[in-house]
Amino acid sequence: LSICGKLCYAIGGAPNQVAGSAAAFFLQIYLLDIAHITPFHASLVLFIGKASGAVTDPVAGFFISKSRWTKIGRLMPWMLACTPFTVVSYFFMWYLPPFVSGRVAWYLTFYCLFQALTTLFQVPYSALTMFLSTDQKERDSATAYRMTMEVLGTLIGAALQGQIVASAHVSHHCTVTPSVNTTDSWHDTPSFPDPSDPLSHQAKVYMIAAGVIGGVYLLGIVILFLGVKEKDDPYALNSDRAIPFCKGLGLTMKHGPYVKLTASFLLISTAVQLEQSNFVLFCTHAAGLRNHFQYLVVTILVSAAVSIPFWQKFLQRFGKKCAACGISWMIPFAVMLVTIPNLILAYFVAFVSGLSIAASLLLPWSMLPDVVDNFRLQNPHGKGHETIFYSSYVFFTKMSAGIGLGISAAGLEFTGYKPGICRQSDDVILTLKILIGAVPAILILVGLFILLFYPITEESRKETKLALEVLR
Repeated sequence: LSICGKLCYAIGGAPNQVAGSAAAFFLQIYLLDIAHITPFHASLVLFIGKASGAVTDPVAGFFISKSRWTKIGRLMPWMLACTPFTVVSYFFMWYLPPFVSGRVAWYLTFYCLFQALTTLFQVPYSALTMFLSTDQKERDSATAYRMTMEVLGTLIGAALQGQIVASAHVSHHCTVTPSVNTTDSWHDTPSFPDPSDPLSHQAKVYMIAAGVIGGVYLLGIVILFLGVKEKDDPYALNSDRAIPFCKGLGLTMKHGPYVKLTASFLLISTAVQLEQSNFVLFCTHAAGLRNHFQYLVVTILVSAAVSIPFWQKFLQRFGKKCAACGISWMIPFAVMLVTIPNLILAYFVAFVSGLSIAASLLLPWSMLPDVVDNFRLQNPHGKGHETIFYSSYVFFTKMSAGIGLGISAAGLEFTGYKPGICRQSDDVILTLKILIGAVPAILILVGLFILLFYPITEESRKETKLALEVLR
């Protein structure tokens, strides 16, 4: 694989991360403080949206596995076809409709549509890794390029969104330090007026950000199409037959390495999602860092982007399972931030969290091709199973993240979160601290414990590579 080909492949996946990052960091606070949807309804939007994307994964895998080969490949037509619709749904997901009573249905519709369409892109895009090269090192290298660019995409999305919409969440009223004798009425004073029409300043800046990110989508798919050539299944024999989707799904669910890998990283990815979705709320309401949240988000993502090459070298030298220890680094520092909300400490925590997030992003996508190779060796006369593995993996991680986000937003509703006020109640602040510190820590520790039983080692990877070469 040429460096140019790897770069084009990596750039093609970046727009999904740009949009996903903006939604992960800002959608919850947008629904609560700009659209003025109750935390309960926001939890419904987040959970049902994620669930709809998760349900679309096996459906997409089914239809893609049935697709015929075309002049531009079997996977590329899916990515080209869904991109324009994805851009439209993303824009309307950030549009503030002039009516109030139907806003929940509006955001639910377009968030579900956006999640479903990104799935139709993500499943063939991630499975494309298996059709770039037969060599494990080349695929690992392409995955490292991809994850570096996706983390950069996450950085670009959060930075763009954060800088453009920061003015929508700044209130000089909330920077005033109340006197000791201040009554509770100060807590209930809205930090900004309720935007009643789509022409308000707060609504405008969110639509501008959505338009800019939509343009990034179109640029990314053009580069992917022009720079990547999809190759047919290199292991397939003329006598091989495609595995029926339902049968293939059953086989994947019985494949030990896949089950352990998926169980581990669905917990770890849920922890990262909880950190992302509640971080801005935590900085705004619990840590007194209202004017620094966009810079802290950028610090996290710059750290993650810069450390991807380090983790790639680390896993090549010490093994992929050993590299997973880096995911646990964020736990003690996140706990420190919750207990000691200090500005300097917050930036240090953001930097270390970026290192851990980079490891959690790179490892599953680097390990999944090894699982597919292992399955291929055990089922030598079947083909078309790649999309089944990738679609079901994304299904489980999205579903678990949706459940986690839904529960976290429902927790804010239960503890009395009020949109638009300067200071939340002590119960809400405690809930945000638990969602940032305790819950992710537990999920990460359990996920890493499961990963200890993952059976594919560096030695078995080499044996599988040799066996597949003989098979080919």
